[in-house]
Amino acid sequence: MNFIIFFSIFTLLFTFQTFIIKKRLINKLEFKNHNKKILTYFLYITFFAAIFYPIARYYPFVPNWLYFMLSLPIGVIFLTFGITLIYEISSFSLNKITFKEKRRNFFKRSIDVGAVSLIVGTNAKAIDNAKHIELEKVDVKIKNLATPFNIVQLSDIHIGGLIDKLFIKNLVDKVNLLKPDLVVITGDLVDTKIEHAKAALDELRNLKSIYGTYFIVGNHEYFHGVQSIIDYVSFLDIKVLENENIYIGEKEKGFYLLGVYDRFGNRFGDYQPDLEKSMIGINKEPSILLAHQPKYIEELESTKGIDLILSGHTHGGQIFPFNFLVKLQQPYVKGLHKHNEFTQIYVNKGTGFWGPPMRLGASSEITLLKLS
Repeated sequence: MNFIIFFSIFTLLFTFQTFIIKKRLINKLEFKNHNKKILTYFLYITFFAAIFYPIARYYPFVPNWLYFMLSLPIGVIFLTFGITLIYEISSFSLNKITFKEKRRNFFKRSIDVGAVSLIVGTNAKAIDNAKHIELEKVDVKIKNLATPFNIVQLSDIHIGGLIDKLFIKNLVDKVNLLKPDLVVITGDLVDTKIEHAKAALDELRNLKSIYGTYFIVGNHEYFHGVQSIIDYVSFLDIKVLENENIYIGEKEKGFYLLGVYDRFGNRFGDYQPDLEKSMIGINKEPSILLAHQPKYIEELESTKGIDLILSGHTHGGQIFPFNFLVKLQQPYVKGLHKHNEFTQIYVNKGTGFWGPPMRLGASSEITLLKLS
């Protein structure tokens, strides 16, 4: 039932965007009819490929090359829709200005060619950006921390589809070069049924750090059998923090690492976040909380006793200008923020991607948090 609801909304959204692109962009281009027909055919093919994407995502049965071709159209239509809105505003402005016909035609052709060029250029750039993972080094001052620590944070990897065993192997190699004290994975690690993710997950055994690897679930784990994912990740000797804490470092020289279930658990009806339970047994030494969604910070009566929260979920917007929409739903989209006098929060932009293998204005990241 959840898939049917999602698929229905997904289809309506992309039908609307496709209609606007055809009506307000392609139909208004002063191109030859033959060229406009080619653009129309390409748009419709792109639309139908996008509609097949959710089926391939949740019921994986296609080879990666075909999955790649089905996932790209989501980003292509989204970016093209955004540029169509810019084109519409530009055309409206042109019509309000008094020009001689020859000059008006020149500007109209320039806007038409510019819009199509911008569509091609932004989509190509977004595809290229998704091929690279950037290292974000962040210095964080933690009150009363006796010993400095280097934490590598990964988030929103979304194993499934294009995020496969090879992707994880290369990611592990990059992390190990950093020689971290510990590795934390702040949710949305798995985005498919566990039987399709095991080969990629097995590569995480090779992560090397002094104090190990820690994981909390994100909202996407709830869609694919949250307990089976927890069980298999635990089997890999990765500690899953389920509303609990663990002490990191030497006695009186380290910090408490806390982890809670995702706030989606409140809608799911199980595996619900419980900060109070996760804080049982901690004392005045520093505490770092792993919570998948930044919005969780707004649901806490107080953040006193929590020095730093590490989150993900937002993907930094992934494809501009989606970051503005994310900001409407989440208090922080990316980076380090001082939330109040007690607590800082860092939001990872995501190590993988969801949907199209595209990023624009928000790179994939491995975060190296240097605590002192």
